[in-house]
Amino acid sequence: MRRRLAAPDGETVSILTVSSMALYLGFDVGTQGTKGLVIDDREQAIVARASSSYGLIEGLPAGHAEQHPDTWGKALREVTEQLLQQVDLKGLEGIGVSGQQHGAVVLDAQGTPVRPAKLWCDTSAAEEARELSERVGRAIPAGFTAPKLLWMQRHEPEKWKRADLVLLPHDWVNWKLTGLATAEPGDASGTGWFDPMTRRYCARTMKAIDVRLPGMVAPLVASGSVAGELSLEGCAWLGLPKMCVGTPVSSGGGDNMMSAIGAGATRAGIAVLSLGTSATVFARSDVPVVDPEGLIAPFCDSTGGWLPLLCVMNATGVLEEVRAAFASDLEALTREAAAVEPGCGGLLFVPYLVGERVPNLPLATGTLAGIRPGLLRPATVFRAALEGVALNLASGVERLRALGLRIDSVRAVGGGSRNVLWRSILADCLRADVVPLAEPETAALGAALQALWTCRKATGERVSLDELASVWTTPSGPPTRPDPARVELYAAARARLEAHARA
Repeated sequence: MRRRLAAPDGETVSILTVSSMALYLGFDVGTQGTKGLVIDDREQAIVARASSSYGLIEGLPAGHAEQHPDTWGKALREVTEQLLQQVDLKGLEGIGVSGQQHGAVVLDAQGTPVRPAKLWCDTSAAEEARELSERVGRAIPAGFTAPKLLWMQRHEPEKWKRADLVLLPHDWVNWKLTGLATAEPGDASGTGWFDPMTRRYCARTMKAIDVRLPGMVAPLVASGSVAGELSLEGCAWLGLPKMCVGTPVSSGGGDNMMSAIGAGATRAGIAVLSLGTSATVFARSDVPVVDPEGLIAPFCDSTGGWLPLLCVMNATGVLEEVRAAFASDLEALTREAAAVEPGCGGLLFVPYLVGERVPNLPLATGTLAGIRPGLLRPATVFRAALEGVALNLASGVERLRALGLRIDSVRAVGGGSRNVLWRSILADCLRADVVPLAEPETAALGAALQALWTCRKATGERVSLDELASVWTTPSGPPTRPDPARVELYAAARARLEAHARA
């Protein structure tokens, strides 16, 4: 029997018979929804994909961003049900889980959440982050997990007294699937109580929050190891056939770590640029990369290496502001902006509309500099916005390079990566080829690939994850290469932007 399934572009693809498949399931539990896909290792094809959307808990005070873990569980079951309508999963050989980073899942002794999870985008613990940073002598961002626990201890002491186990979102899913509480270095890097240099927990930081905390966190397992096997209860919770009980569940990781795998940033020189409302740039390193100013996150990856990461707060949101201001649409503005000369006649869009993380300017505002007659036309302002975001990203990428990271090629993912003009501007600003990827769900794909790698290693096979990933991370088109003349022009524009940031 052959089945026909929807591909990302809406076309149908033919799927091979179930008996010929070697299936691996990858989940990505995100902030806006959960994605799932199934890969067939023998045919090297994605044979099923599904998604389920949700939002944040409404009505919370400003700065609070929360979701209940049960929301993720419901979405995982919905995704699994959709996948089962597309492919027979009785022969499932491995499961991998990607999850949004930094979320605080706090359970009582019975395994029940004592409150909804505070998420990466929750800034309610800013004061606790400042206080904790002073206690331990290093910067811990408000979005990390550690300040959230100090906030809970201070504002919800009765709930904190009930706390028995603290997990990250992907750890919680693995725990539900296997019955075992584990953590891994990549995702643990975003807690604030993990030392990426030694790949171990920092007991001093944990005790600065609560002396009980070292006994409340999950033990670490190596990235790419088996976190446990799918239990009977986990199988029923997910809605899989009973014969899936015993399926290996890999260590998994945070969404950035899994996206690095799914985008092919599994060797030196390849970076991933994720363009959404905010934007991240990250690349694999064989050695720790520590920024003395703390602007570049010194994460571990989920393959046994490190994943230094740049995050900027202003990306596609800047374009949306310009679109709304001129009551236009992005496609029309892009077409018109393509006819505007690079550099926009000296118009510089400083894009810090919501403050900025890199550079560290949380209270900054946006600026239009160099305004002259005729430069406030919609196409010119829109191109200036594209350039301004790209220049700010380039400033961060140059910082990564100065810290010793090699970046030759950039794999572009996220909604903004589909803009051909922006890819051209980014190539010139970043001084690197920009490559669009065929598969948009890189985190879910990365989770499935990590499961495949883990299962192969468990059988004694010597295989590199880079070797496996290279087959799956195909481009959707040719690379956009930097133009030497425009590289020089944008280098000067970047210097102007950096001067504005320092002013």
